[in-house]
Amino acid sequence: MSMKETELKIKILGDGCLRKKSNLVQKFTDERRQVLSRMARIMYESSGIGLAAPQVGINEMMIVVDAGSGLYKVINPKIVKQEGSQSMEEGCLSVPGICIKVKRAKKILVEGLDEFGSAVKIEAENLLACVFQHEIDHLKGKLIIDHASFLDKIKISSKLKELRKRARSQKLSESERKTCQLQL
Repeated sequence: MSMKETELKIKILGDGCLRKKSNLVQKFTDERRQVLSRMARIMYESSGIGLAAPQVGINEMMIVVDAGSGLYKVINPKIVKQEGSQSMEEGCLSVPGICIKVKRAKKILVEGLDEFGSAVKIEAENLLACVFQHEIDHLKGKLIIDHASFLDKIKISSKLKELRKRARSQKLSESERKTCQLQL
């Protein structure tokens, strides 16, 4: 089944797709461009400012980000330079109802490819830097709860159990189960 026939949905904590390391994208196809556009639509509809492909069940290195300065669609992003530090309260569309204070670099340089395979370099600072780091974490199978202090983990443990239970109880169609394995 192609991605065109499968509806993308945000995966919730407890879904194994969120913990897998993403694969590098080798080919730049119309199908991938469509997926990036659908990811952007899902991000905007969910009032998010970033979304990574694993969050919609695709095990590939693709992200969309819009922290108010325009939409970025980046494939195979990597942080090549970082400086300073900042701590911000972060939420996540895949961990609804949970906010964690996360320490990250204040300024970064991201390199990757655009949806057509051309090289891009993005200098980001403050909130935009935070969002890029958050989304790139998703590509490594890392979530905001992994940044939580021991005390914070105790405080949110009941919410986390509830989210994991919800993810397990969701009745997934056969196509949704396969989505995590899909390579475009």
